[in-house]
Amino acid sequence: MRFDILTIFPEFFNALDLSLVGKAKEHGLIEIGVHNLRDWTQDVHHSVDDTPFGGGAGMVMKADVWAAAIDALTGVDAHVMPTAPDASPEHPAQIVLAIPSPAGKQLKQADLNRLAQAKQIIFACGRYEGIDARVAEYYAAQPDFTVFEFSLGDYVLNGGEVAAIALIEGVSRLLPGMVGNPDSLVEESHGAAGLLEYPNYTRPADFRGLRVPEILTSGNHGAIARWRKNCAFARTAERRPDLLRALEAGNLDRKDRAQLAVLGWFVPENALHPMRVEYRAASAQDAPALSEFAARTWPDACPAGMKRVDIDAFVQEHLTSAAFTQYLAAPERYLVYLAEVADCHREDSTQLHEIAAYLLIEISDQQDGVVAPEAGAPIDFRYHGVHRDGPLVYLSKAYVDRAWRGSGIFREFAE
Repeated sequence: MRFDILTIFPEFFNALDLSLVGKAKEHGLIEIGVHNLRDWTQDVHHSVDDTPFGGGAGMVMKADVWAAAIDALTGVDAHVMPTAPDASPEHPAQIVLAIPSPAGKQLKQADLNRLAQAKQIIFACGRYEGIDARVAEYYAAQPDFTVFEFSLGDYVLNGGEVAAIALIEGVSRLLPGMVGNPDSLVEESHGAAGLLEYPNYTRPADFRGLRVPEILTSGNHGAIARWRKNCAFARTAERRPDLLRALEAGNLDRKDRAQLAVLGWFVPENALHPMRVEYRAASAQDAPALSEFAARTWPDACPAGMKRVDIDAFVQEHLTSAAFTQYLAAPERYLVYLAEVADCHREDSTQLHEIAAYLLIEISDQQDGVVAPEAGAPIDFRYHGVHRDGPLVYLSKAYVDRAWRGSGIFREFAE
């Protein structure tokens, strides 16, 4: 892999002589050439910029200067280069022209994985108002070139040098022999696992009253691996839920799914990716949707021999929109809760309903006589020696949509 950097501040890249990148250069794993763009200017002042057509603030870097430099670094005129038959968005051409720009695509690990397949990456580190747009347009049309305009994030820097260093580090560490333990590329944040990395610890075991989690000193490597993965799931759910949403459902084992369920993410039947579920109390506006959901799911709980006419009669009496409106209008007697799919409109789950499950709870309170407890109700119930505190409640209905059954959603919902 060869990196060629075009910049008006060559000294900026002395940092590439340090750390793993510097060692990779010494060992011949990568080659890095840093070039002063002004070496390709033709005027006495070595000008690399000019005023923008159409007016406006700032200066724009000149296309002819950039083209002269890029052509020289490729070793052959761009317009006569042979076509690379394997070039595609997934497999870049032999030469990549990387242009850092706040208007570019935000750099992702997948981009680094793809760029690591190139033979040469040329960095056009712009300054001022950027590079004449025709540079990217011209080289994008040339055989054997891929133009990659990228950004580190939603902010603006003074120039492209910092972004170029970031991309060089990100790509070079993926090359064979660069990283001592290849397994670290799997477990690290944005690695093959698709998760943010779990927290790491080292000596001392007690740092200012903060102790290392006991599991890490247990010697039980299977339990440690599980703990670390659970931590990765939790950290990803908190900081980058978009990464959880992109996980392949087929790669998640039973323990993975159980941990995701604790975090509010579930894998319904036939879904390609995990989906986030939120819980809330129902409101009057939910009555029509609750009625439709209840009418669809209640028959599944009916005895096998129950007649359809009796099923329909029950629905008409207890599960209409008007009935749910009455339930929701009497919170002193009824409580209704929803498990709601946050991602129900995604392309791979268009058949999933917005409501995944619902609970209807009746409140029995002997003191005010709203609802009398049924015979045999556990009025004196104790849990771990603690007496029931508050009104007696009766779980009247607890229904889960068919696609969500077996996902663990009811257990988390009920808790």
